[in-house]
Amino acid sequence: MPVERVEKLNGHEVELSSLDKVLFPEDGVTKGAGVTKGDVIEYYRRIARVMLPHVKDHPVTMQRFTGGIGEPGFYHKEMPDYFPDWIETAKVEVLESGEIQDQVLPNNEATLVYLANQYTVTMHIWLSRADDLWHPDRMIFDLDPPGEFEVARSTAFLVRDVLEGLGLAPFVMTTGSRGLHVTVPLDRSAHFDEARDFAKDLADYLAGQHPDSLTTEMRKKEREGRLFLDYVRNGYAATAVAPYSLRPRPGATVATPLTWDELKDPDLRSNTYNLRNIWDRLDKVGDPWRGMAKHARSLRVPREKLDKLTSGRTP
Repeated sequence: MPVERVEKLNGHEVELSSLDKVLFPEDGVTKGAGVTKGDVIEYYRRIARVMLPHVKDHPVTMQRFTGGIGEPGFYHKEMPDYFPDWIETAKVEVLESGEIQDQVLPNNEATLVYLANQYTVTMHIWLSRADDLWHPDRMIFDLDPPGEFEVARSTAFLVRDVLEGLGLAPFVMTTGSRGLHVTVPLDRSAHFDEARDFAKDLADYLAGQHPDSLTTEMRKKEREGRLFLDYVRNGYAATAVAPYSLRPRPGATVATPLTWDELKDPDLRSNTYNLRNIWDRLDKVGDPWRGMAKHARSLRVPREKLDKLTSGRTP
């Protein structure tokens, strides 16, 4: 691809190409020619200041769309040989094969812009950091409603209330797709196995309390229209969509961290915020997840409280 422009970012020269290529065709939100690759690059350059604190040092899986979102994209985990050597990486063990891969760490503005130039629309990050991949710094409950968004909204508040009762500090984010993520910052004292067991037991407890609307049934045909409390991504090498990442959806939607009060807005939907309107919101509200790491806590005492709760004793 012929180079159209060179940006100097973080002391590195980033070559940009095919800037006018349309990645999001025109729709009800993206007026005119739709959203181009140049628009996506500019988005990640501009959002870097807010996004980087949430993704730095977390290995990333790139979701790339070389033909635009109207054609099948692909997931890219291992860093290709042709990527520049200034991009920081983590050595990751692939459990199925024992292979060691180099995966990209989205650690600066230059890297975000480079990935966008490689047609990366969405970034999915690990729940742990490169210096200790087996101990997560966050736990996530993925709430993807089978129908109306209202089910995800009400469930998020149920999850929040239980987590707070156990002594944890939950945060909430639209996924930019259909649902919500409830994210809990952890102090990295728990192993992934402990975090996943905790998330499963909490999800099982909530499903037992609300059997008509919630389930932890893995088989879709057994869910019968109930929301699946997805705890499964809380494992080694599992990923979740990164805060402020674009999604391959009409309108170039954005996974957007919220305040809990914002979630009460009856007009809010998972796809409310997009590449064009996110800036006004950031100007008015800022980043609700700023400083989230300060709320990171151990699972030791919450585990004891959850055990009491699930056994019918007072936490």
